[in-house]
Amino acid sequence: MKTTIIKLILPIIVAVAVAGCASSGVKNPSGVGVTRMNADEQGFVAGTGVESQDLVAVTDKMVRSILAIPQIAQAVTPPIIVLDSVDNHTRFPINKDLFNTRLRSELIKKSGGKVQFLARERMAALEKERNLKREGAVTANSDPKLQEFKGTDYFLTGTLGGISTRTKAGTSDYILYEFQLIDARTSTIVWGDNAEIKKQGLEDAAYR
Repeated sequence: MKTTIIKLILPIIVAVAVAGCASSGVKNPSGVGVTRMNADEQGFVAGTGVESQDLVAVTDKMVRSILAIPQIAQAVTPPIIVLDSVDNHTRFPINKDLFNTRLRSELIKKSGGKVQFLARERMAALEKERNLKREGAVTANSDPKLQEFKGTDYFLTGTLGGISTRTKAGTSDYILYEFQLIDARTSTIVWGDNAEIKKQGLEDAAYR
């Protein structure tokens, strides 16, 4: 008799429990909660490739190094810099533009006006605006016929190179981050610095 009653009640209990979970709004109750971290911290989800803490450490070092050279620190007129592309020769499909973006913002913030950057990546929009002014379609505070786009003094560029080893024991990755400041008139490399990071791990990670 008791067995029969249990068989009848059990489906009802299960149905009530399922309905309760569905109505409570709980999403992925068995998953790991989100942890907010600083960009220069290594999280528990990590791999052997380029990660946020590497980007912060490398760009911070490059900013300090650039601001210390005489061409910047002792310049009477703030030199103008254009960002050139960073070449990625590692096995990781990273967003390499993040290095340039952070280098520029940190240099602007920490230089105290000692460097200036040209927005060459916005040339299409700038040329369109200039043409509109020349045609009289929009107002201009200066003579739109004058060529006012500035030339650069230096190009800031970089290269990421890597050596990878993978065995049954795990994965090892060495990455060399190299950056250069090149004189636009003479092609002379007036500054260069690098950072090296090596990591080992049991499992590889997917980078996007």
